[in-house]
Amino acid sequence: MSSSTTLAGAHPPTPGTALWVHAHPRHRSLNGRLFQEGVRELSGRWEVVTSDLYAQGFDPVLGDRDLGERAGQPGGIAELVGEAYAEGSLPADVRAEQAKLAAAQLLVLQFPLWWYGPPAVLKGWFDRVLTAGFAYGDLDPDLAVPRRYGDGGLVGRRALVVVTAGEDARSIGARGISGDLESLLFPLTHGVLWYVGIETLDLHVVHDADALDARGVEREVERLRKRLSTVDAEPVRRFRRLRDGDYAGTRALREDLLPGRTDLGIHLLAPDGPEGPEGPEGPEGPEGPAGDPPPSTAASPAREGPRP
Repeated sequence: MSSSTTLAGAHPPTPGTALWVHAHPRHRSLNGRLFQEGVRELSGRWEVVTSDLYAQGFDPVLGDRDLGERAGQPGGIAELVGEAYAEGSLPADVRAEQAKLAAAQLLVLQFPLWWYGPPAVLKGWFDRVLTAGFAYGDLDPDLAVPRRYGDGGLVGRRALVVVTAGEDARSIGARGISGDLESLLFPLTHGVLWYVGIETLDLHVVHDADALDARGVEREVERLRKRLSTVDAEPVRRFRRLRDGDYAGTRALREDLLPGRTDLGIHLLAPDGPEGPEGPEGPEGPEGPAGDPPPSTAASPAREGPRP
């Protein structure tokens, strides 16, 4: 069976089920505490399953074992893995992760920002779990365009990204020297999640994570609890869908939409009604011309910065 024909029914999620994917090696850490308390809070209203990637020894390296009987055969690895999925010959660890994700209505991805991106173990989880045939790979029967960017095998899900950063809000803000976090994580929120049909909520960011004292840790734990208590009622980000025609005939946004702009914000729809000349957030981000947080957010040196 070709991997391009296995997505017709997609994977309808089980209402009220959540998958929390945790990607930090130390349980006695801020991330470990947020993971434990977050799962406890969410479990009050959701059926929560977890993937604690370091603790379970998840291997992030995509290789021949993922190809089943097709290992050593010529061809593109994505297509070969898709065929292995269609044949039911993926490794057991990948099948287990796919089963958890297929059931989940809510996906929580939690990780520290290392070198301005997720840890390698989480990137490898995407590489091995989001296979052709499972997460993407078929065509829209009406438009004959690929079911991706707002469509695909994992539609009907929402994702909350919980990220801890060693830098302060200004450093990774709209005008920060390190680049704004929304853009740094665009490959995740749009290039991974939206690509396979998963809608995203606003990022949940813990700034200055290395410098938090005991009171600061408790404050962040409580802030996460509060966020999770209403997560099912939050609005999602409204990225443009491929099937709606904004990229018709090309893989670039049509020239008549937000002409002259090249920032990543062009891929978001305006919150209400037609888009204005500056799009959903204006030319320099959602916080105004300066893009800066309130003055009370003082700049402070990150003890470890982006490094693990």
